[in-house]
Formats: sequence, structure tokens, C-alpha cells
Amino acid sequence: MKDLKIVFMGTPDFAVSILKKLVEQKYEVVGVITAPDKPAGRGRKLNESAVKRYAVQNNLKLLQPTNLKEPSFLEALKALKANLQIVVAFRMLPKAVWSLPELGTFNLHASLLPDYRGAAPINWALINGEVKTGVTTFFLDDKIDTGAIILQKEIAIGKEETVGMLHDKLMHLGGDLVLETVEQIQKGTVTTTKQPEKTPKVAFKIHKETCKIDWHSSMDAIHNKIRGLDPYPAAWAYLHNDGIESTVKLFGAVKEQEKHAYPIGKLITDKKTIKIAVEGGYLMIQELQLSGKKRMAAASLLNGYHFHKDAKMV
Repeated sequence: MKDLKIVFMGTPDFAVSILKKLVEQKYEVVGVITAPDKPAGRGRKLNESAVKRYAVQNNLKLLQPTNLKEPSFLEALKALKANLQIVVAFRMLPKAVWSLPELGTFNLHASLLPDYRGAAPINWALINGEVKTGVTTFFLDDKIDTGAIILQKEIAIGKEETVGMLHDKLMHLGGDLVLETVEQIQKGTVTTTKQPEKTPKVAFKIHKETCKIDWHSSMDAIHNKIRGLDPYPAAWAYLHNDGIESTVKLFGAVKEQEKHAYPIGKLITDKKTIKIAVEGGYLMIQELQLSGKKRMAAASLLNGYHFHKDAKMV
């Protein structure tokens, strides 16, 4: 059994849960690397990463480099004398960083590699209508998400599951997988599997245009896009209502298969429900967020907002 000295690298809440498990299992975390504080909101107040907040609360050594190739950062990293580095939801590392520790640097990725390499694997698994996904640990190399696979855990995706729900399930599953991986590394029992060079399923970064709904897509495709972007960054469309065009974000779509003669995108409302005509039926929308407004349940929105009889989504 090797004595481990671990440097942990990560930024969002997803990473915090894994760091917390390492600390609770009494592994020696000699340093934490996270993103620099960034100005956010109208007041441009500096916003700390979730990983930084946890590290400070637990008196862990913290580094926040702006440049991972900066000599002063590399010297500070070497001074920690780590023999293992763990990366969860951070950024691409230069070779000078990932090749540093004796036992290597491994990453946790929220997909079953080699599928869904890239920035948004959880979103794209749902958008593409996958029925299963999982988490993978792998040793870093000089490309993105291509290194030798250590371990994987698979999980089924529910038909109505949103990216928020799946994120939390994978976060807990990922924590368990990281602990198993660390245990194998500590015992010297790790075996790896080489990844194929190419994969047909890529998890490209999500942009605003990615999130726009094409109402002429199939009912399933629209439904999957809405749940694959719920709660963030959210699927959106243009609403044409009484001569005014505005943007609206949509959450919680329920499929209703039924023949109809309405034009695609037509809104059908009563006192409590909002339905949108699509190919082969309707999508009943549970929650909406009008431009500049808060997210609201459909029934609450209908209490104070009027949809014209010719209102439609485009």
C-alpha cells in the first residue's frame, strides 16, 4: 500500500462532492487547484468557485492559477510533493502539470467513454435520447478525454429525467468510482483499457444557438432537448404574441400524441395548461420563463399573462 499525497483539481459543485468524499475517507489532500475568482452579476462582485469555498472551509492548501504553464505556479505545485492528481470538471492541463506526479493524473468524466468526450456529456446524452450513461475514470494524456480508461460505472436514464436530475445521480456515482480508483492505485492493482481514437458521439460545448428549439423537429427530439437543458442553460424559443416577439425558456415538457390540424408551434391554452402543437401531437409545458421574468409554473403564468388566440412559438 502506497502512502498517497493527493492534489485535487476542480471548480463546480459536481467536483466538491468528490473532494468531500476523499477528505471524509481520510486521504491526504495536500493541495486544491481551482479557477480564479470571477466577477459576476450586476454588481460585478467576485464570485468564488464551489471548490474554493469547500477548500477554505476545510483549511486545505489552495492555488488559483490564471495560467497553468506559469513557472511560479508549476514551482508551487511541485512544492506540494503530490504523488497523485485527481481532476474533476476543471480544464485541459498542459503536460507539465498532468505528467508531474509519480502515480499519474486521472480524470472523472460524466459519460461512458469513448462516447461523449467534451464539455457537456450529461446534456448531450439526454438531448440525443440515450437510455444509459455513466461515469469513467481515466489517466490524462495530451488530448481531451482520450486517455487510458481505468474504471467505469453504468446507469440507466429515465424517460422523463432532466439534466439536473441526472447530474446529481452521476455526481454520487462518480464519487464512488473515484474512491474505487484511488484504492486500486494505492494497492497497485490498476489495469487500463486503451480508448479507440475516434468516437461518433461528441459532447460539444453548449452555446445559445444549441439551445434554440426547432419546432419542426420530431416530438421526441424537442422533448429531449428541453429535458437535456433543464434547469441550465434551458431550451428557448421565440414567442409571437399579439404582434410582439420575445424569447421564452421552457421546462418540463410532457408528450401528448394525438392527430391535429393546428400549425406547428401553435399555442393552445386554457386556465391551467399551455400546450404547443408539434408533429404528431402536443407538448404540454410545465414551466416557462418569459424574457426578463422569473421561471413560473404554467398555471401561475396564466393567472396574469394573456396569450392571444394566434400566439405561437417559432
